[in-house]
Amino acid sequence: MSQRSFHNTICPTTPRIALAAFAMVGLCFPAAAADLCVDPSGANGCYKTIQAAVTAAAPGDTVNVSAGTYKESVTIGKSLSLIGSDPAKTIIEASGLGTGIYIDGIDNKALANVVVSGFTVQDANFEGILVTNASAVTISGNILMNNDKSLTFAGGNSTCPGIASFETGEDFDCGEAIHLSGADHSFVLNNVVQSNAGGILLSDDTGASHDNLIAGNAVTDNTLDCGITLASHPPAQVSGSTTALGVYQNTVTGNQSLRNGVMGEGAGVGIFASAPGTAAFGNLVSNNVLTGNGIPGVSIHGHTPQQNLNNNVIIGNTISANGADQADTPTPGPAGINVAGISPITGTVIMQNTFSQEMLAVVINAPGDARVQRNTFQGGGIGVANLRGASVNADANWWGCVSNPIYGVAGLTGCSVTSGPVTVNSFLKAPVK
Repeated sequence: MSQRSFHNTICPTTPRIALAAFAMVGLCFPAAAADLCVDPSGANGCYKTIQAAVTAAAPGDTVNVSAGTYKESVTIGKSLSLIGSDPAKTIIEASGLGTGIYIDGIDNKALANVVVSGFTVQDANFEGILVTNASAVTISGNILMNNDKSLTFAGGNSTCPGIASFETGEDFDCGEAIHLSGADHSFVLNNVVQSNAGGILLSDDTGASHDNLIAGNAVTDNTLDCGITLASHPPAQVSGSTTALGVYQNTVTGNQSLRNGVMGEGAGVGIFASAPGTAAFGNLVSNNVLTGNGIPGVSIHGHTPQQNLNNNVIIGNTISANGADQADTPTPGPAGINVAGISPITGTVIMQNTFSQEMLAVVINAPGDARVQRNTFQGGGIGVANLRGASVNADANWWGCVSNPIYGVAGLTGCSVTSGPVTVNSFLKAPVK
């Protein structure tokens, strides 16, 4: 295979007169996409480095990468597909480098339609894969491991020396393994993300992150931070904004998020607002398995007034054996879900989840309101705790036994109970199916 082979030609076999006519009305066929190849040996005329092939590619091309170890950092600034032959054998070794792959929409305006699939990306100082200000990006079928190597600990705090100034909220974790900042209508699908500081991060440092899909990923043993994080931060100067841009209408579904944050403070899925004016709202967390994480399986945190964490929906998840929340969002013990904030948090829906091995299944620790309905609470303990006087409707849950949870005794024959002002007008007599 040559370095560049075309799928077909431009305006094939079109007569000269007709070709001129098409050109006059702008209807000639567009240039055909090409396949470029990369091989560490340069065999068959292939490029020896991934970056060389990416630089040579035209928009719409596909860069096919043979098995091998590529000691480089790859920057993509055009629409293309970057495809590894086998994720276990096609390795981007980014030791001593900033990122393994950087999809750069800051310097390449309106960047869209980039695909990265089939690689192991490892040992980067910061993110394994970083995406900024791009649309319709697909990151699928990759292995991300041992990234965030620049993370430094001093005085009980972590910092990330050298990380880009536009990453306003990543000193704590060096950006995690996969980071989308200012991304929309993008897909993070079926990746294995393990043994990094943190797993998958969506943030709004450089632009709003919205309408993205995070699905089918195995996010495990990222010991310092969350498995999957949706976090609103103060805007970077490059964004041109003085107010936070928002993380909203994203879907996190069908993932396994296991044993993350056990040496730090990581949730299975975290939805966070940091400073006044930040906003992480209207997101959907559904049908995930969230087990053994350092803090609650789903943690929603607001740390200051004037934040928007409204209308997040948590539905159909299996949540078990997670830890207690900490710092300024504490729970009285290990918990499945914690919704905590200073500003009112409204429109929270927690529905059809199954909880086990948690001292508290659901904790509402913010003013506002929440619907906690049709969940299954197994093993006794507190099913729903309202710590801040929110309006909490907990109708139609299975509390582990045929008993009104308001009048029950926690742990008695498997019954879960409520704590604080919780409305229960009806309860199920069998688990939700």
